[in-house]
Amino acid sequence: MDFPCIDRLEMRQRDLMAGPEPTYEKVVTGYELFHDSTPFVCDHGGVLPQMDVAYESWGRLNADRSNAILIHTGLSGSSHARSHAKNSRPGWWEKFIGPGLAIDTDRFFVVCTNVIGGCYGSTGPWSVNPATGQRYATTFPLLTVNDMVRAQFRLLDHLGIHKLHASVGASMGGMQSLCAAALHPERVGRLVTISACARSHPYSIALRFAQRQALMADPNFRRGFYYDGVQPHVGMKLARAVATVTYRSGPEWELRFGRRRRAPDQPPALCPDFLIETYLDHQSERFCLQYDANSLLYVSKAMDMFDISQSVTRRLAAQREHAAADLGHELATTAAACANVSVCMNIEDQPASTTGHSQAETEDEIAQDLIAGVRNAKQPTLVLGVQSDILFPVKQQREIAEILRRAGNERVTYYELDAMYGHDTFLIDVVNVGAAIKGHLENTT
Repeated sequence: MDFPCIDRLEMRQRDLMAGPEPTYEKVVTGYELFHDSTPFVCDHGGVLPQMDVAYESWGRLNADRSNAILIHTGLSGSSHARSHAKNSRPGWWEKFIGPGLAIDTDRFFVVCTNVIGGCYGSTGPWSVNPATGQRYATTFPLLTVNDMVRAQFRLLDHLGIHKLHASVGASMGGMQSLCAAALHPERVGRLVTISACARSHPYSIALRFAQRQALMADPNFRRGFYYDGVQPHVGMKLARAVATVTYRSGPEWELRFGRRRRAPDQPPALCPDFLIETYLDHQSERFCLQYDANSLLYVSKAMDMFDISQSVTRRLAAQREHAAADLGHELATTAAACANVSVCMNIEDQPASTTGHSQAETEDEIAQDLIAGVRNAKQPTLVLGVQSDILFPVKQQREIAEILRRAGNERVTYYELDAMYGHDTFLIDVVNVGAAIKGHLENTT
């Protein structure tokens, strides 16, 4: 039997061995860079001696700086949510942001960042450690969603924005937006969280685990130290294929592909044969060298550990404060901070502190912990869920709305969309998702 798909992978391998490494900064261009020379202590005790946050903006900040909206991205998202003069390529939310659109840049000043841990300008595993002159790779500290949000608020401080008109995000961005509203309630005027959760559930954790295992099984992964060699493109391709299955829905694929084959007049093949297989192969191939493998590991793990419960938030804050106290004035010196093995730890050596709940806890105790975690989030809130979403099922968005209401937020609006696009509905359904967002942001009551 012929295996043309394996032949293509082997050819790609030979090309990579002869060619240069991917340069992720060229995938997204035209962003601004906020450089923070103040050491950044992460929730799990690691320290970044300095930090860059890539961001892009649209619209104008008004005189009292009260019209800013912060857009939070999903796992592999960049700051390029909308085209502009420095980068005319369509952004990932191009049809949602702009004059007169759902997020109206005639009214609002819109900011979007690449999260720390990413590879599109913000400090991540691909960045150079200033203490060693080498890329961090898997010496990069483990991150949390809370860390990402704290880095974003440092950017807001730099921009002179004390209070946001709104915090808006979908998927992992919805986790960030909820986190921002709960941890910085005095700085967030409105909350929009779409296709997200208050805590990651076992099903989504399992799916992301499978992706990471596929990636790390690639012989070119080399425990994350692959930057001077061949990229783990096969593992990344497999990981992306698994992810793509979770982003869309069966009803959509039934309509788009059905059981049609690429070449129905040919014998069946073990390589991509059905149209759905060719779609997955194309999507994963296109992605496998456009995003850093280590970033996928770190950012997806941060998603797994997300839990807005009060006990988890307090425990993370205590760990961070303890690490900062231990380091003391040494944090002011980059070399001293990163010479300490407790600062720049390998991902395999970092403490596996509990960020979930004990099995001994009852469901009511878990719910009360979640309610306590959002007790300060009283701002007008829009929660959107999608019935066909298998990655973040609607029960998780219902849980967000419920805990906010039980915590005393009387201004929670919950919509459940009957769309067939699955998790990616927030990228596709401009009419329904866009209208809901626009109405919430512009409501004056």
